[in-house]
Amino acid sequence: MLIIYRILINIAYFLSPLIIVLRLIKNKEDPKRYKEKFCSFTKKKIKGKLIWIHGASVGEFQSVVPLIEKYEKKKNIAQILITSNTLSSSKVISNYKFKKVIHQFFPIDTNLNTRNFLNYWQPSLSLFVDSEIWPNMLLNLKKRKIPTILLNGRITSKSFKRWRKFKNFSNFIFSKFNLCLCSSIKSKIYLKKLGAKNLKYFGNLKFSQSEFEKIKVKQNLRGFIKNKKIWCASSTHNNEEKFIGIVHKKLKYKYKNLLTIIIPRHINRVNSIKFQLDQLGLKTQLHEPEKKIPTDTDIYLVNTYGQTKTFFSLCENVFLGGSLIKHGGQNPLEAARYGCNILHGPNISNFEEIYSYLTSQKISFKVSKEIGMYRILNKLLSSRDDQIDIKKKLNNIGNKILQHYLKEIDNYLK
Repeated sequence: MLIIYRILINIAYFLSPLIIVLRLIKNKEDPKRYKEKFCSFTKKKIKGKLIWIHGASVGEFQSVVPLIEKYEKKKNIAQILITSNTLSSSKVISNYKFKKVIHQFFPIDTNLNTRNFLNYWQPSLSLFVDSEIWPNMLLNLKKRKIPTILLNGRITSKSFKRWRKFKNFSNFIFSKFNLCLCSSIKSKIYLKKLGAKNLKYFGNLKFSQSEFEKIKVKQNLRGFIKNKKIWCASSTHNNEEKFIGIVHKKLKYKYKNLLTIIIPRHINRVNSIKFQLDQLGLKTQLHEPEKKIPTDTDIYLVNTYGQTKTFFSLCENVFLGGSLIKHGGQNPLEAARYGCNILHGPNISNFEEIYSYLTSQKISFKVSKEIGMYRILNKLLSSRDDQIDIKKKLNNIGNKILQHYLKEIDNYLK
């Protein structure tokens, strides 16, 4: 199976220039940095110990920010290399004011590429976040005896079934991790069946929070929201925005000053979302923080990445998308840490354990129809409950989980 994988990835590598050109046209690649994917590096390695952390995109990076903050303080760490696959993640990373962190795009996973990558960066430790499994890179890390940890490891039912079709190959690949710190009991079970050896579960790292996080909100936006009843729909997918628009119209009969904020999962869909909402007769305003917001705005549509924390800090009630459709839902922990009540659809298979905990704390609510969401939101918008206690409780849990992770990682740094 490894031979077949290498043939396929080499074909992908051969076709990649064409793919890159198409992605550049669609503004999905950085025109100055896309060559990093071919191991033409734009940053330099400095002398000393380097920790390498790889996560696919924005969510994976943000989940490890608390870890990065801790290792920035350690004198024996000279450099922290972050790699990811997406343009959006590189933009979000650039917003942080880290001193030791550099970002590069992850190389295409050919055998030659991965060898060149490791020869150049020579990491002392490699951390793969969530569900990032790249066979050639893992094999070459193992050959060089570089400790490799799966961080906050997550395997969905869907990906587990796919890997199980190639049982021998999965056992061969997953056994290359020195340690798997699992994000859930379910993922720990799946990883064990897939061949991972050293498995531990302390909780989901996404419970932890940045020490120095500061949320900046433009004055005109804060002033506009101040006199509004607001709620937010985040990480929405196709058809979910229309659902949200219908609920907004129902709520508007009671709350004349209602504002609904929509943050789509993929911002390239903004124009089609706006068209759908216009068809419902709703006044939609795109996120342009420097401009005055019309007073009759119904929907504030966010068209940039990395804004979710800003709006979670302003809202008390959040619907998380990818849950009304068969997608498996989105992680609710970030919104919950800001003291938000969480609404979600029935399809949350990717985060069942987290949602179960939040439901037990009475801050998570399942909806499947517009009338159900209307009733719950109507109750929440009328309530004056304070979520500060929930924020404190989640932060305490997050700190304990973070300390466990740091202890385990430090064992391999020594």
